[in-house]
Amino acid sequence: MAARAIWKGQLTLGANKVPVKLYSGVVDRTVRFHILDEHKTRVKQHMVQPDSGDEVTNEEMQKGYEIEPGRFVILTEKDLDELEPKPSREIEVAEFVPPEAISQQWYERPYYLGPDGDEQAYFALAEALQNREREGIAHWVMRNKRYVGALRAEHGYLLLITLRNAEEVISARDLPKPAGRAPTQNELAMAKQLVELLEGEFDAADYKDEYRERVMEFIEKKAKGKKPRLQAVKTKRKVSSLDSVLRKSLESLRKGKRAA
Repeated sequence: MAARAIWKGQLTLGANKVPVKLYSGVVDRTVRFHILDEHKTRVKQHMVQPDSGDEVTNEEMQKGYEIEPGRFVILTEKDLDELEPKPSREIEVAEFVPPEAISQQWYERPYYLGPDGDEQAYFALAEALQNREREGIAHWVMRNKRYVGALRAEHGYLLLITLRNAEEVISARDLPKPAGRAPTQNELAMAKQLVELLEGEFDAADYKDEYRERVMEFIEKKAKGKKPRLQAVKTKRKVSSLDSVLRKSLESLRKGKRAA
């Protein structure tokens, strides 16, 4: 299926402007169900007043932010419209930084940027980013929302990844400090061996949504009038000793390597 552009704009780097099209870099494959009644008719959701059960119409609804229990600040649609950023078609690149300057937890959603006319300028920028090993910090407004993102080169094309806001990212320094005893030298040595034995190449095709596949297979069989049975998913027994876990893991991996 051919990718479809969802937005158009232009990359701005100082005085240089590169027209681009924006494509979603991921697809939502979540299994979604319709809510039906006993007659297989779709049911509708309604907003109701919790005390009386009376339905609340769209005209009666308000948006409120609770500042303390039972106390709300009401915002009208006009208030919200005035707070929205001004529409723009520019993706402004403010600076370029090394890739390691941005922690993985900041990345949120990827988009591809494709050329929208001036292909030479587009691919020249992509190649420059690839060769210099740099990521651009970009700012833009799309669909009434302001974004910050990381601009990078990916297989000769430009990839724009939205970044989370600072108040959304939790630093490792905020996590509770380790409690209990420190790992022994024997445990550290076995952990190192375990990492070495598991070294390999990442293949995205190996990682699938097994739950979705099981659900869709079940649905397809039921649609054909069959009565499928699903095997129970086995749960692993808990082992309390770290030393024991590492030892068993190493033995299992070594047996697998010898068999291969």
